Order: sequence, then structure tokens, then C-alpha cells
Amino acid sequence: MKEEQLLEMIERYLNGDMSIEERAKFEALRNKDASINEKLAEHKNFTGLLKQYSERLDLENRLNAIHNEIDVHTLKEDLMAHPSLIVQLWRNHHSKISVAASIAIFAILCTLYFTGDLTNKDPRFMELKREVGKLKQSTENLNRSQNNLIHDIKYDKRFTNPGNFRGTGFALSSNGYIITNYHVVNGADSIYVQNAEGESFRTKIIYTEPQYDVAILEVNDSSFKNLGTIPYSFKKTKSDLGEDVYTLGYPGDEIKFGPGALTASSGFRGDTTEYEVYIPVNPGNSGGPLLDEKGNIIGVINGKQTQTSGAAFAVKSNYLLKAIQNIPTDSLSKSFSLNTKNTLAGLTRPQQIKKMRNYVFMVKVYNQ
Repeated sequence: MKEEQLLEMIERYLNGDMSIEERAKFEALRNKDASINEKLAEHKNFTGLLKQYSERLDLENRLNAIHNEIDVHTLKEDLMAHPSLIVQLWRNHHSKISVAASIAIFAILCTLYFTGDLTNKDPRFMELKREVGKLKQSTENLNRSQNNLIHDIKYDKRFTNPGNFRGTGFALSSNGYIITNYHVVNGADSIYVQNAEGESFRTKIIYTEPQYDVAILEVNDSSFKNLGTIPYSFKKTKSDLGEDVYTLGYPGDEIKFGPGALTASSGFRGDTTEYEVYIPVNPGNSGGPLLDEKGNIIGVINGKQTQTSGAAFAVKSNYLLKAIQNIPTDSLSKSFSLNTKNTLAGLTRPQQIKKMRNYVFMVKVYNQ
């Protein structure tokens, strides 16, 4: 396909000009060819920059129009006729004028930042990795009593650094392969995962697909023990609107359950690689599993909408499977195969969660 034809298709796709049949064919093409998704992302970014530039030009034109309405020559003559007034005004009030100007500049910069013009990010979408404050760690250490410290040393209790950022991940296999979001681990110097018992294990990144916000980790810690048979499997077909769903994750120091429902078959700005779900999530939930009522993995939580309460997004399971299939064989240091049998179906929700909790991890990211 020629570049011009592809760009025309992308433009029609983004503008919603395609018929249902054309859109389905184009999405099938995206599934087959990852380079088309890259082109799509580049085009969305490019058109966004053009829109920003157009808005700034419009502002400049409006300012120029205001300037043209001012009789500059008359104003200049009036001011120059009384220069002492200007000098006196500056001498008497220059500190106040300077402060007012500084506040105005600061307000403009804040407005640009929070509207995304300085960051080039849409402020309506928030990734759900959690930044961990250093103060909390120091306070917790100071608050430990001497008796608790003696008890912990006696029973060889391990202390772990909370890390700079946190997210969630879940097991793909019993021998230490874990999936999470790319944005959670991007730029990490080192990564650890922590289980529900508080034990931490060193891991490494073996594969990423940024276009789907997916990262695959491998535990490479001798203290890690085999998890046993994975109780869930990945759903290969699409889920339906209105389905009950839930997630498990680490927005805090312990695993938390979030119930919800599937509200749209596309995600933020109509992204067809994602679902929209109505579910309570917070920073730290990124990378957590999204499951249907039978316990099938249907996606991975990766963000939420800031302007709509409860609206969150999850990368669809078929894109997770695609990323897993693309892992280079030479990146795997041990055997790896996905479980295809779901043993959660038929259990009550509390029973499902009880079986799941040992397979969901806190992902702790360290960087300098």
C-alpha cells in the first residue's frame, strides 16, 4: 500500500468518515501490521501539534487586531509630553509592578502546563503509576519501636525500599514471567516485584511493546519459588458491553479489589486497542489485571479519565497475547507457556480473589 493511500485511510479513520465495514477492515489491518499503529500514533500527534499551532496563530491575530485599534502615535505623544509622570510612577511602584508581572507570567505558565500545551500530554488522561514519597519511608522507619526492630531481626524479617514509582503486574507463568504496563517500568534502573506476603524479588525487562503499553518482566531472583498452576486464562474473543468486571491491584501498600462494568468497546479518544470500564482505580493500579465474572483476563488497566469520575481504560487481552507471541525466543532464559485452563469459573467472587492474590504483584521501580 502506498504511503499516500495509508495516510488517507488514517485520516478517514480518525475523523470517523469510514463505514462500519471499512473500519473493521482497517482495524484488522492494524492487528496484522504493527507499523500501521505507529503511523497512526505519529499522525495523531502531528495533527495535534497542527491544531495547537493554529490556535496560537489565531491568538496572535486577535492580539494584532487589538494592537491595530490602539492609536499608538497619539498615546506616544501623550506619554512623552509628561515623561516625569512615567518616571515617578515607576520609581514609586516598580516593586509592585514587578511582582504583578511575575504573577501574570507564572499564571500563564501554569495554565499552559495544566492544559497540556507544555507537556504535550492530554490532561484528561492519567497514567496510573504511583510516585512514592521519600518522607513516608523515613517516617515509617522512625516510628518503629525498639521492640519491633528486635522482633524483626530475631525472625529475619526482610525490609524493602518502597521504590520511586509503583504499579501492578500479574503472573503469566508459574516460574516468574510477569506482565505490566510499559509506562510503569519505562526508564527504570532496577525493578522489583512484591507479593501479597510482602516478599520482594529482583526482576528484569525482557520485552516491551510501547504502542500497546505492555512490558514483560522476568523474575531473576534465587529466592523466588514456583507459584503453582496459574488459575486464569486470557480471553481471546471480545467482551460485551455491560459485562461485570473487576480488577486487583496495589494503589496502596496492600492488594485492593475494584468492581466495575465494561462501558465501551474503545478507550480514550476512540482507541480500539482498549476498553473503557467504569471501575474505581487510582495511581498504582496500572498493570493490574481486568477480569470478567468467570475469571478470564480481558485486559490490563493502564489509565483513567480525569474529567469523568470512574472512567478507566484497559488494554485488550488480544493485544497482550500479541505482545507475548512477539517475545524473541533468545530473550527467554527458561521455559514459558501460557495456561489455557481457567479454574476460577464457577467460584464466588471472594473465592476467585483468594486464589488470585498470590499471582498479582506490586511492581516497584527504582531510578536515579
